[in-house]
Amino acid sequence: MIFIPQAQTDAWLLEDIAQGDLTTRALGIGLRPGRMTFVHRDGGCVSGLAAATQMLHSLGLTVCTSFRDGEHAQPDRLLLTASGSAAALHQGWKAAQNIIEWSCGVSNEMASMLAILHKRHPNGHIACTRKTIPGTKLLATQAVLAAGGLIHRAGCGETILLFANHRRFVHDGHDWFGLISKLRQAAPEKKIVVEAETPEEALSALAAEPDVLQLDKFTPEQATDIAARASRLAPNCKLALTGGITRTSLERYLDCGITLFITSSPYYAPPADIQVRLGPDTAE
Repeated sequence: MIFIPQAQTDAWLLEDIAQGDLTTRALGIGLRPGRMTFVHRDGGCVSGLAAATQMLHSLGLTVCTSFRDGEHAQPDRLLLTASGSAAALHQGWKAAQNIIEWSCGVSNEMASMLAILHKRHPNGHIACTRKTIPGTKLLATQAVLAAGGLIHRAGCGETILLFANHRRFVHDGHDWFGLISKLRQAAPEKKIVVEAETPEEALSALAAEPDVLQLDKFTPEQATDIAARASRLAPNCKLALTGGITRTSLERYLDCGITLFITSSPYYAPPADIQVRLGPDTAE
């Protein structure tokens, strides 16, 4: 479970409810006790419930969840109920719904991609990049991990990753041996990951034996060829595919010999359809 500070969930609430719900106040119904339910219409891998619960607790609501982040809900299953005053329920309604819908969209997309991969490669992995939608990193990280995915890099200071954009700043950007040696010396506790943009770069990089080689926007045919050569050139080097990896394109790479895929696509999946209903508490 990713730690999301109370200040963060309160900030998400304040984006919508800083002045309270005007309609509730105008109707004079704010003190009436009520109940709110969240139902997953389509079903799928669930995420965002922990964050939404924290938000609703801040409003003084009593919350009961039927699922944990990472579990799979069948269509039309109840995810969460909240009870308390009508004023608090209406203030928490849309903010919590937005969190759950977006998070479930990400987690279900990741789970769907993993299901495709694991049919062919049960031990394969999919990792998500740091290219999250601004402001969503904590929720995105939670959703990806809940679904069984990996985080490729949480930030640029976390791992060594040599891009072409780095190599253009050095005297000889094609000196893979020299660059990898320098990186190993400077960061001896880190694995050395490098990215190649062409088959020629990939073969040159493999000769220098990095720990991980990322193939960026390679065709399935190019990836297959590099994977076959890598076992001879750098048997201890892990290969990964990145660039344009989506649920649709993943199928085309399942036979290329590479089982680690890096993607940003789950962050942009359609939000889940979460039905929210509010009404008077039947115990009133």
